[in-house]
Amino acid sequence: MSSALQTPELDVADPFLHELVIPDRPLWTPTQLRDLTAALAGEYADRLRPLVQYTEPQRWWLRLALTRGVEVWLLSWLPGQGTKPHDHGGAAGSFAVLTGEVQEEHRYPGGPIGVRRLQVGDGLGFGGDRAHIVRQTGIGPAATVHAYSPPLLPTREYESLEDLV
Repeated sequence: MSSALQTPELDVADPFLHELVIPDRPLWTPTQLRDLTAALAGEYADRLRPLVQYTEPQRWWLRLALTRGVEVWLLSWLPGQGTKPHDHGGAAGSFAVLTGEVQEEHRYPGGPIGVRRLQVGDGLGFGGDRAHIVRQTGIGPAATVHAYSPPLLPTREYESLEDLV
């Protein structure tokens, strides 16, 4: 088996993603990622909402696209579901709310912990040195669209956001 890094081909659940995901862009900035997830959660919400499933006890997710520069995910959240404190292994990222609302606690190394509540249409982009916790704290289900660049980097979990140095 070759040890050379394989470049993933564009993998999409629906051809409309070809309009948004640029297969030959090697890396995406947090702003470009935010624009991508905002477009998917906004202009393309009617195409994504029917794909969403809600499962217990584990959250549900579907990869929408993978190129050499970006991966795009659709995630669902039932009340009380959330992540452990984690980062994205140095990847820049973004997420936007498709349905419902989620709460995010976040921290950059050495900085204070911030908390924000995001509702339908809200989104954000972030650099690769940021860690966060995402939770569904509302009364109904939620769905979010996420993007990371570079793709396929493993997340790192922390006991708490305080552990990010």
